[in-house]
Amino acid sequence: MEIKQSQFIVSNEDYRKCPEHDKPEYAFIGRSNVGKSSLINMLTNRKSLAKISENPGKTMLINHFLINDQWYLVDLPGYGFAKRSKKLRARLRKIINNYILNREELTLLFILIDVRHKPIKSDLDFIQWAGEQGIPVALIFTKADKTRKHELNLNIELYKQELKKNWEELPKIFITSALKKQGRDEVLAYIEQVNKEI
Repeated sequence: MEIKQSQFIVSNEDYRKCPEHDKPEYAFIGRSNVGKSSLINMLTNRKSLAKISENPGKTMLINHFLINDQWYLVDLPGYGFAKRSKKLRARLRKIINNYILNREELTLLFILIDVRHKPIKSDLDFIQWAGEQGIPVALIFTKADKTRKHELNLNIELYKQELKKNWEELPKIFITSALKKQGRDEVLAYIEQVNKEI
C-alpha cells in the first residue's frame, strides 16, 4: 500500500462524537513511551502527523486521521497512564474502553509493545481484556533497533508463551522500528488485506 494522503480530521474524548462514515478504522494503542507517535509517523511517512513528546503519555484524546480517503487511522490514549492522578487515570480508561467496546467502525486494534522488555503485566492484561471482549487485535513490537536480535527474539517468544496460556490462536505479530522503517510495508500490507476482505 502506498500512502498518498494522510489528513488529521478531529480529536475528542467521546466515541459518540467520532466521525460518521462507512470506512474501516484501525486503532493504535500501547503503554506510555511505547513509541506510538513515532510508529504512526513512520507508517504515514509524515514527520509530525502524530505529535511526539519528550514526556510520555501526552495523547489524551481519540485522534482520527483519514488515510488515502479510504480508511481511518485512530491514535488512542495509552493505557500505561504514566504519572497521572487517579482521577485522570479513570477518565482515560473510560475514554479508551468506551471507544473500543462501542465504536462499530473499529475494524482492528493494533496493540503496541516495547520489544526491549520481557512480558509486562499491563500489556498482557490489556491484550487478554481485548481478546475477552471479542475485539480483533494484532500486536506490533516496537523499537526493534534498540535491542539485540537474540534479546528481541527471546522477548517475543516469552510473550507468545504467555499468550498461549489463554489464546487458541495467537494474534498477528509485527516487528517494527520507526527509525529504520522496519515493518512498515508489512503493517500496511496487512491493513490493505483486511480492507479487501471487508
